Amino acid sequence: MLTRRKFASCALCAIAGFISTDASAQGASPAATSGVTRKILSRTDGPAPGYETLLVEATIDPGVVVGRHTHPGIESSYVLEGGFELPVQGQATRMLKAGDGFQIPPETPHAGGKPGTAKTRVLITYVVQKGKPLATPA
Repeated sequence: MLTRRKFASCALCAIAGFISTDASAQGASPAATSGVTRKILSRTDGPAPGYETLLVEATIDPGVVVGRHTHPGIESSYVLEGGFELPVQGQATRMLKAGDGFQIPPETPHAGGKPGTAKTRVLITYVVQKGKPLATPA
């Protein structure tokens, strides 16, 4: 039996489920994750030395479970379509829908709630430490 911690197909983690490497910095596609597609729209160094900013569009299929994970920087997101439940450590669990925005502080465990029942599209901006994995299971 899989636990949330071990569940391999974490939606938000899958959205960001690639490592900041030279290959991905050069535009190579991150590894595919079942039920999630993602597209890096832009990537740039900064806003401070040692950090990079990524703009990512993610599409999550209905029923994809979100596993708990962290990021080495701030995640700012806007739900374009669909929705899902988002638990964030230290905050009340929220049900997100199209038009909702949310931010996750650096190194804060989040995700693991109920999946959406329809296709979800999310626009995400990450400001993260360069060279660290974008997402780490929590």
